[in-house]
Amino acid sequence: MRAIVIEDDLDIQQQIVARLKTEGFAVDSADNGADGLYLVQEYPADVAVIDLGLPEMSGLEVINQIRDQGNKLPILILTARGRWQDKVEGLDAGADDYLVKPFHHEEMMARIRVLIRRASGWSDSRIVCSPVSLDTASQRIYVDDRELDLTAYEYKVLERTPV
Repeated sequence: MRAIVIEDDLDIQQQIVARLKTEGFAVDSADNGADGLYLVQEYPADVAVIDLGLPEMSGLEVINQIRDQGNKLPILILTARGRWQDKVEGLDAGADDYLVKPFHHEEMMARIRVLIRRASGWSDSRIVCSPVSLDTASQRIYVDDRELDLTAYEYKVLERTPV
């Protein structure tokens, strides 16, 4: 999985990038809208996390340009703007979800997982190929409904193994 993070607050950007990497993502990041838009245009990604208050080009402008180019990349807005009007504007611009700062990293990751599932056509967190099922939300694997005792590394290897 690949994510693009466009956030001008470097402390927050580093926290998000670190968490995504911990979850197994490859991450590209930018601290302004123009560089962030370039990353989206040049590198395929599974999800983008975009702040609204960016230098050089606002997050809304970035989202509008992404959508104007026909890119269906799932977008999570992560911003300090919490008014309902800001949420409506961001979602109407083409974002898929909206999270207000301060936030919990667990909630951010849950929202990212949902966006990726929806974009790939999955509505459930459980992927079943009988007798094996993989639950992406709980990060557990079952065989014949019995949970396997796996390390985090073993789970990540199985989750990313192409079928």
